[in-house]
Amino acid sequence: MDKVKTFVARNGALIGLVLLCIILAIGAPAFLTGANLLNVGIQAATTAILAFGETFVIIEAGIDLSVGAVAALSSMLAAYTGASMGFPPALTLVVCVAVGAVFGAISGMLNAWMRLPSFIATLAMMSVARGLTLVISDGRPIATSAAVNFFGGTIGGMPVPILTMVVMGVLAAVILNLTTAGRAMYAVGGNMEAARLSGISVHRTQIRVFVLSGIFAAVAGLVIAGRLHSAQPQAADGYEMDAIAAVVIGGASLAGGKGRVWGTFVGAILLAVIRNGLNILNVSSFWQQVVIGLVIAAAVSVDTLRRKEDTH
Repeated sequence: MDKVKTFVARNGALIGLVLLCIILAIGAPAFLTGANLLNVGIQAATTAILAFGETFVIIEAGIDLSVGAVAALSSMLAAYTGASMGFPPALTLVVCVAVGAVFGAISGMLNAWMRLPSFIATLAMMSVARGLTLVISDGRPIATSAAVNFFGGTIGGMPVPILTMVVMGVLAAVILNLTTAGRAMYAVGGNMEAARLSGISVHRTQIRVFVLSGIFAAVAGLVIAGRLHSAQPQAADGYEMDAIAAVVIGGASLAGGKGRVWGTFVGAILLAVIRNGLNILNVSSFWQQVVIGLVIAAAVSVDTLRRKEDTH
């Protein structure tokens, strides 16, 4: 019985996803078609990539509200340098990723060195990134180069956004599970003072998680721009909420020290399946927001109850 309870506690999101898929398969036969499942994967890709980066931050007991704005700015600069300035394809992609890393580093330094709460630090950087995106674009879309458009294409019939999601997920899992940096993130998130006393550089870890979050956000920006064949000044607006929701739904604790890349992936897929299923059932987009909000509230409530049980 204890094993069953443990399995359900660790895989609640996966169980919910399976049950939801069964319900949708019965109520909407079009849900299980190959084309629709690929569509779900494409819809989930951006959220999942952003959420993989967010996972690092939440495990370290922080929060990153800037990922959507950083994704927009990174893709805008990739479009501007590639299509407007004629940068080589490789350099265009380097610029995009570097922008994400720089913004992540600034957020990390504000949090680690200036002692600003991560909520405030990333809220400020969200405003800066979104403002710079509008300044660079003058509020208008900018066409993207072939290097960026690649991220919206297909390889052997498989959409590149899905392949990118898988690659970034594997990379995130390797960092968290197979590196000393990943173990340090869990240690700092679980007990910062104990981590400090054990010789872990807390400040370095805090900066590192935001840099990684910024890099993952930049890659998500490439996927968004690649799908649209243009960089939009309002791209990824509000996506940070979906990214945070996917991490929490996947079993991570907002108190830090707990989280898995697999859980985050399931959380992102679950959100995409909910939206896709509601679209198939012709549910209003307004009601879709209500449903997503309730799912997020339920996930946070479960996390709160779980932490209360752990303290008793």
